[in-house]
Amino acid sequence: MKIVVVNVNTSESMTRSIDIAAKRYASPGTEIVALQPAFGADGVDCNFESYISAVGVMDRVMGYDLPYDGVVMAGFGEHGRDGLQELIDQPVVEICEASAHIAMLIGRKYSVVTTLQRSVSAIEDRLKISGLWDRCASVRANGMTTQEVDHDPERAMRTIVEQARKAVEEDFAEVICLGCAGMAGLEEQITSTLGVPVIDGVGAAVQLVETLVNLKLKTSKTLTYAKPDPKSITGWPFSTNLKQQNLQSIAA
Repeated sequence: MKIVVVNVNTSESMTRSIDIAAKRYASPGTEIVALQPAFGADGVDCNFESYISAVGVMDRVMGYDLPYDGVVMAGFGEHGRDGLQELIDQPVVEICEASAHIAMLIGRKYSVVTTLQRSVSAIEDRLKISGLWDRCASVRANGMTTQEVDHDPERAMRTIVEQARKAVEEDFAEVICLGCAGMAGLEEQITSTLGVPVIDGVGAAVQLVETLVNLKLKTSKTLTYAKPDPKSITGWPFSTNLKQQNLQSIAA
């Protein structure tokens, strides 16, 4: 089995961290291929960056021409999952929904600890759209950007534990979901500190994709995620178009 795990930003260091986390949770015999978009922001912290990321992720997956069995979108509540499900048959699992699904199997209420306060509403919206909001106790922010989480893991750990503790003590959360792919790898230490289950969305998504593949299930194409109607889309795929433009510029 081969799973493509796509970082939604262009940070190479975060892609490496996501790759390590995905491989740690993958079953023996599962191959993980970690990718990142050819364009976009090196940290996705707002709607503008998220929409660019959505196009970048779809473009990168469609440009990957080797066989694979499923896709993990390693962005917490970012745009693009729905579009990618229309484009390919293989199952696509996004880490926000994956972590919430798993959390609800082991506790009545869960909380999410994410990065900036401005990211909270986007995560709330994704959980509501996905039908996962009713059992969410809270979405809390540690006040760090995605880049800061990537570059300062010690501070990230300290602030995540602080917000997770408040979620447990004040919001009565029974499970904590790490609300950023860059937080992957911190779950065991937080669990030992707070004594509650902590879910890394990357690991949860990898395991769910494996389950879907083993069950021989693919994305339904009967209505919502049917293939887009054939039409001309100028400049698509973007990475191929950009590469051709660069080659033309060099030739000139």
